[in-house]
Amino acid sequence: MTTDDVQAQYEAYPYPERKPTDERKRLITGSPSLPVEMDHWLWGGARDWSVPLRALVAGGGTGDALIQLAQMLSDAGRPYDITYLDMSVASRGIAEKRAAVRRLGGITFVTGSLLGARDYGPFDYIDCCGVLHHLPDPQAGFDALAGALAPDGGMGLMVYAPHGRSGVYPLQAAFGQLFQGLEPRKRLKRAKTIFAALPEAHPLKRNLRVVDHQQGDAGFYDLLLHSSDVPFSITNLMGALDAAGLEFSGTPQPMLYDPDPLVGEMAEMDAVTRMQLAENLRGTFKTHVIYARPKGEVIAPPFGQPEAVPHLRDVSGAQLAQHVAETGRITVDTAGEAFVFEVRRAAASAIVLVDGRRSLAQIDAASGLEGFEQVWSQIEAALCASGMMHYSRLLV
Repeated sequence: MTTDDVQAQYEAYPYPERKPTDERKRLITGSPSLPVEMDHWLWGGARDWSVPLRALVAGGGTGDALIQLAQMLSDAGRPYDITYLDMSVASRGIAEKRAAVRRLGGITFVTGSLLGARDYGPFDYIDCCGVLHHLPDPQAGFDALAGALAPDGGMGLMVYAPHGRSGVYPLQAAFGQLFQGLEPRKRLKRAKTIFAALPEAHPLKRNLRVVDHQQGDAGFYDLLLHSSDVPFSITNLMGALDAAGLEFSGTPQPMLYDPDPLVGEMAEMDAVTRMQLAENLRGTFKTHVIYARPKGEVIAPPFGQPEAVPHLRDVSGAQLAQHVAETGRITVDTAGEAFVFEVRRAAASAIVLVDGRRSLAQIDAASGLEGFEQVWSQIEAALCASGMMHYSRLLV
């Protein structure tokens, strides 16, 4: 594998496959790099958003994280200065067209390696999704990004995980052996023919959670023909952060890294060992999405603090409040697993007031709810653990 092989792939098949004109009808969103989620895990839900956010999208591909971050900040009326950095000219072209369709400003497009990120910083925030595991030396990537971070800055990272990608890595090895020296389009054609002939019992064909190869040529190539793909266990990821002078500060769905619902009471163990146990038991993690800050600079989310401002994600307060009033619970289905959180039905009177602008003190006063602190702690335990609620002053 060489850097030239990886670059040739992304020039031939920019990833993920995107059509710029689709920006007129939808916004692709996801973790990390949702502004309120960033605030929650990186700045204690208290960032001053009137100060422009200086951000780097490192290995930005065809632009999903870039477009999400720029559009959401624009919608909130918040200033920003984003640098997009990627080695693929073809991918950059698509990202630029997507930004142009949305008429997004405040973006500087750079063609280059994320190993040179320090030259463009320092940054308040760095997004790096789906890139570090493709580097010849992933630790060099972690180190380079850490060196580009401002002292009060934070990162949102995604790397591949091994267990949920069952069936992928043996095929990558086999195709790498078979197609060495072939140009990308010939590799793709031959690989598709062979894949179609594989038995239906093949682990990848039975893996219902991995569908990239079914979503176009770029997805097939990135999943099965990539020349450099080394997944991270959560233990390995934590080790890479530590070596780079970084510290884990949160993950979008903390409940998935908690083994207690599966095994009950356990002997005491450190946090990383617990997270690794959960990863091994669940076996469904395709990726790890985490937030990180410089060592010693982690700020806890403002759970229960009167001035904290809660935001709901992917659900309206009215809909969730109605469900709680009727059932007395919050149910979350994710990664093929159902989580049920018991919540007092009276909590509905507080949930319906969550609008991203009211503080907890204001919600308490307006809800008329007796024992607000106790009820709200139930709400937090369910919604923050599942990634359905975050604290941020983005709209205040």
